[in-house]
Amino acid sequence: MYLVATCFTAVTGISARQNMPADTIRSRQLPDVEVVAQSRLSVTRRATPLQLLDSKSISRLGIQDLSEAVRRFSGVTVKDYGGIGGLKTVSIRSLGAHHTAVSYDGVSVSDAQSGQVDISRFTLDNVEMVSLATGQNDDIFQTARIFASAGVLDIKTRKPRFADDKTYLLSAKMKGGSFGWLNPVLSYSQKTGDRLSVSVDADYMRADGRYPYTLVNGTIKTREKRINSDIETFRLESNLYGGLGPGGGKIETKLYTFHSERGLPGSVRLYNKTATERLRNDHSFVQTRYENRLTEKFTLRAVAKYTYAYSRYKDVDDKYAAGFQEDRNTQHEYYGSAGVLYVPSDALSASLTTDYAHTQLNNNFVNAAQPRRNTSLTALAAQYRHRRISVTGSLLATYISDKVENGDRPADRKHLSPAVAFSWQPFHWNALRLRASYKDIFRVPTFTDLYYLRMGNTGLKPEKTKQYNAGLTWSGEIGEIVRYLSVSADAYYNRVEDKIVAFPTLYIWRMMNMGEVEIKGADVNVSAEIPLSGKINMMLSGSYTWQYAVDITDPDAKNYRHQIPYTPRHTGNGSVAFETPWVNVSYLLTAVGERYALPQNTKANRVDAYAEQSLSFNRTFDLKNVTLRLQAEIINLADTQYDVIQYYPMPGRSWRLSVTFNL
Repeated sequence: MYLVATCFTAVTGISARQNMPADTIRSRQLPDVEVVAQSRLSVTRRATPLQLLDSKSISRLGIQDLSEAVRRFSGVTVKDYGGIGGLKTVSIRSLGAHHTAVSYDGVSVSDAQSGQVDISRFTLDNVEMVSLATGQNDDIFQTARIFASAGVLDIKTRKPRFADDKTYLLSAKMKGGSFGWLNPVLSYSQKTGDRLSVSVDADYMRADGRYPYTLVNGTIKTREKRINSDIETFRLESNLYGGLGPGGGKIETKLYTFHSERGLPGSVRLYNKTATERLRNDHSFVQTRYENRLTEKFTLRAVAKYTYAYSRYKDVDDKYAAGFQEDRNTQHEYYGSAGVLYVPSDALSASLTTDYAHTQLNNNFVNAAQPRRNTSLTALAAQYRHRRISVTGSLLATYISDKVENGDRPADRKHLSPAVAFSWQPFHWNALRLRASYKDIFRVPTFTDLYYLRMGNTGLKPEKTKQYNAGLTWSGEIGEIVRYLSVSADAYYNRVEDKIVAFPTLYIWRMMNMGEVEIKGADVNVSAEIPLSGKINMMLSGSYTWQYAVDITDPDAKNYRHQIPYTPRHTGNGSVAFETPWVNVSYLLTAVGERYALPQNTKANRVDAYAEQSLSFNRTFDLKNVTLRLQAEIINLADTQYDVIQYYPMPGRSWRLSVTFNL
């Protein structure tokens, strides 16, 4: 009826104009008007759990560190070894950091030596969005390496957006805070043509890390200060964004380098205040992504990347014959990916992607294996998406071959890993959606697992993991009271076979396939926006995770069906933020239940529960040609002492200030 009425009105108007005298008709050319708006990315329509924080949310909540952002996600454990410069790794649903891929602008970050990525070397200052996908991602046009993980932490950096009359952007930020923390940041972008722009981001950070903590020895409590926890880092990132003309596609090239020099304070031990371990890290890579829509149905994407990583660990101690021990490791990786996306209709799409990587590790150990690894991954994926239903399936083929200069090497590994995900909206008049997914993961042992000194075991089998997820989602408005509400709840079951663990033998520790783990859990996420008045808005968010992750390897073992190390049964977080014309205020709460540091759940191995609170204030001023932003934070408001890793105390109450100029 609406279409008929519209057509009738249009025809009537034309007829009326045709009957008007010629001198009464006026024709005016109106100027073009461009409407730009950022749409809200829906996470409730996904067939697998997806959580995200965009730059606006990050700024509103006053989050300054990537690990702080990741802790906001449900089902995530961030292992933090304490201090300003502590190493930080991410584990999804108790599967371990080895199963979590970290993607930086669409290309995975690798570490063949340890298999874990330290996210502390990335900053939030140039980030547009941080997202966490669990299981099979709905995006089927990815590198094959992404398909091989149980979950993906995706970091998307900010691309420069120039106004019509501007060819450059400049941003300068100065951050400072407790424990000698100082962090200047500089960002510059230049438009060099209609289709070409460049950007450079640089930051320097230093801190002495000498924060106080309480040492408990029976009934005696003493106040101590953390030692050898200083850190100094430098990061430089340069990007080139280009279009190759009509039909030529687009290309993005990134050059990244990171250097850190830090002390390793070690665990807190009674009557031992000596800490002499030092760690240096250098990590650099250059990556290029090319994408071209060849026709309406075919899109081509290619990726090339080279990575260099160097680490030097040094410990000065009389227990060594030379008075010190120094371990030097150097990694080189050459990586390429090529894929094609085929979209025959609006509802159906398919992709085929092939990756190849050559990785080598050199170190200064006597008779070291000096391994070389060739990895081939091929992913075939298809997706059907129509109004109220979506189905995604994929099949990943893995082939890995190692070569060594000294010692034995494992046999070549081959595996096929299927995955499927399903989402359904039962009622067309309601946004409620049901989802379910399954994924098979095949984790090959790392170079450390296989070859590290006497601990390595070339007879290790790969870990085999199966993921199951079922949940429901809903998003929408509730009258005029709640502008936006999003709710998701998921139950999951994971099972890990041939889990790789370090196991003590007669004289030394060895890497062994001795574990089988069963993981049951549930995640709940809620977020809402509520306008309190015309100028004041309130944003609420919260998440809760319950996990029952137990060792089921041996029914006769003392730790049979005990919670696996560092996996709390309950975790949760919540935040409330107020946007006002005067100042924006946000409050964050993170609560973590008790955990156990070792496989046996005894009182001696228990790590106490804790709750941490933070408060943030920020205000933006629009001056003549400059935007000024001021922010102040209080972290760990209640001055709670807690450990993430046993005997590695985290800082108590601290403060941070930042000033940002955008030109």
